[in-house]
Order: sequence, then C-alpha cells, then structure tokens
Amino acid sequence: MSLQRLRLYQLVSPALPVGAFSYAEGLEVLVQSGRLGDATALRTWLEAELARGALCIEAAALPGLMRLLAQDDWAAVTDLDHWLLAQREAPELRAQQRQMGWSLQQLLADLGWPLPAAATRLAWPAAFAHAGHSLELPAEAVVEAYLHGWVANQVSAAVRLVPLGPTEAQKLLLALGPLLSARAQQLALTDPHSLWSGGIGAGLAQLGQGELYSRLFRS
Repeated sequence: MSLQRLRLYQLVSPALPVGAFSYAEGLEVLVQSGRLGDATALRTWLEAELARGALCIEAAALPGLMRLLAQDDWAAVTDLDHWLLAQREAPELRAQQRQMGWSLQQLLADLGWPLPAAATRLAWPAAFAHAGHSLELPAEAVVEAYLHGWVANQVSAAVRLVPLGPTEAQKLLLALGPLLSARAQQLALTDPHSLWSGGIGAGLAQLGQGELYSRLFRS
C-alpha cells in the first residue's frame, strides 16, 4: 500500500512534466470578463464543474479505460479516448488534452511502460488511465487523483489570475476535500455514457480563450 501511495503522489505531483501549468481551461476568460474575482466565486465555479462538468465524464471513464488496458483491447481504448475528446468543444482544450496525453505517454515510455506499436496517441484522460494501470493503482484512487489534479491546477491558475493569495488557495483546496472524495467514490462506479455535461459556461469560456487580446495561459 505504501508503494502505491508513493506512486500516486508522483502521478499528481506538480513536477510531472506534462505542461499542466500552462493551461487554465477558460478561467482566464472568466477573470478578464469580471465574472470571477474572488475565492468565493472560484469555489462556486469549481463545485459546479465537479457536479456536472465534462471533467466528471472523463473521471468516470477512467476505471473502464483501465480495465480495457488490462485486457489489451486497444481498439476499445481508442474508441473511448476519441469519444471523450469529442466532449470538449474548444479547439484549444482539445489541443491541451492531446499535448498533455502525449507528454505523459512519452514519460511512461521513458520510465519503462511504453505503448504497443499498434497503439495510437492517447489524449489526457486515457493517458492518465494508462499511467494508473502501469503503476498498479486502484481505480478509485486514480479517479480521485484525476479530480484533485484538475482542481489543484485551476486553483494554481487562479493564484496568478484573480489574484488569489497562496494561503487562501490552500484553504479552498482543503474545503473542497470532502466533495472531491465523495465525487470520486460516485464516479468510480458510474458509467460515463450515462452522464452529460452541463458545463455550458465552461465551454463558452474555453471557446473565448483564443479571442483574448492578451493572455497568460494556452487554454
């Protein structure tokens, strides 16, 4: 169990070289438009995404992806990977998913877990599932790590954009802990095809990122 925990920590570490720090997923649009300007608004936004955003569909797909990877069913993995990518409306966000996924795949190959020659490049959720499978992690822990990693990256972006103080950011992460744990348990047992994304505001914000006059983040 201790080794699994250490591997899980490595997977969610900000030192993981996948470039997550360069993305805000529409948060920059919301801040510049004045719709998100403090910790309370950020918390409301994050809770809404954890309740009904596209993030939930991706997280729910991770256990199934891990099972398919264990069965070496790469055709099914690829189909599910493409379906998840199609849930994202903004081209910048699809580019983010592809870039982070491919970076993680390259890292896994360097660490001794290369993909088979017949496998295609995976986007971020499927690559994350591949990492969880390779590191022999429990599926629910992988789902929880996926949710936590997304929230932590959003809060990190908010520290630079809102701006949000680092202590206030840590208080927010701590406050969201029970919700993250509960959603991970629920989503680990949920068929992703039974879910739908209600994150219309997130989709519009992500689509608006490319139209900003100046920006810090790529999505």
